[in-house]
Amino acid sequence: MSAGSVAVVVSEGIGVPSWDLYELSIPCTVFGKPQSDLADPWYDLRLCGTGEPPADSGLLLRTPYGLDDLVGADTVIVPSVPDSCVEEGKPLPQALITALRRAYEGGARMVSLCTGAFALAEAGLLDGRPATAHWMHTALLAERYPKVQVDDSVLYVDDGDVLTSAGLTAGLDLCLHLVRRDLGAHVANQLARRMVVPAHRPGGQAQFIDMSVPAAGDEGLAPVLDWARTRLDQPLTVDDLARRAAMSPRTFYRRLQAATGTTPLQWLLDQRLGRARILLESTDLPIEKIGELSGLGTANNLRRHFLRHLGISPSDYRRAFPRTTPGSFP
Repeated sequence: MSAGSVAVVVSEGIGVPSWDLYELSIPCTVFGKPQSDLADPWYDLRLCGTGEPPADSGLLLRTPYGLDDLVGADTVIVPSVPDSCVEEGKPLPQALITALRRAYEGGARMVSLCTGAFALAEAGLLDGRPATAHWMHTALLAERYPKVQVDDSVLYVDDGDVLTSAGLTAGLDLCLHLVRRDLGAHVANQLARRMVVPAHRPGGQAQFIDMSVPAAGDEGLAPVLDWARTRLDQPLTVDDLARRAAMSPRTFYRRLQAATGTTPLQWLLDQRLGRARILLESTDLPIEKIGELSGLGTANNLRRHFLRHLGISPSDYRRAFPRTTPGSFP
């Protein structure tokens, strides 16, 4: 796999409200800062302006690249579109819509963060596809573009060559997911660690998470989840985790789902798949041994989970991340 080029759409003259800078900063942080010790070369980031005349309000940005530079990029990201285009129905620049279509026809992977989905939808790139946006705007997205299969409950949607995310931090989840797809789980995990964010939140996790204030003296779920991560190669049940957390199974199930948006068994499966991916990327261990160490069982069971959840066999996944020197898992 390789990093490739990433073109980010910047609405220069429309006027970028200060609160929209968060979505714009996410791809700049993830793809724009070289991480040569993790992957060399890193991504080639280009900020591409829309070339619109100056607006009366908002922060005006100037970029060295224009919309023509979207064409030929490996990945095109639309971080957001102005509020006036979403809430008031102001037309998006036709030049932007044309450039997005040309980029897609040229083979680019198309990505939107938050309200950027409105631009992809206007270009017709979401027709017949599942997609998401910030939950505050998904109803309007579905109403305005009825051909789009809008899901208002997920963090992000990976539909192969077109990906969309919910707002704010979900955009960071999607960008790290792209790094994971391009450069592997190990690189994505290390980058997330440097950014001091969770290494992986699955796209299907709910946008709405009940983060209740814990009672005094409650250490939360972190200790038991850390304990489980060191024992993924062992049989683990909800009862085991609940006992370790000094909770009833029903309480533990409810607490974990409220905190992560997923069930205990799905959380364990996600962790085991992540462990298997890292082992495939970083070691020459046999598939059977990786199934054992990750807790996914036999080689056949490992293959079944990979094909079902990642759409690729473990052997093909390993070939996508060739090692320069042999290694083994400690």
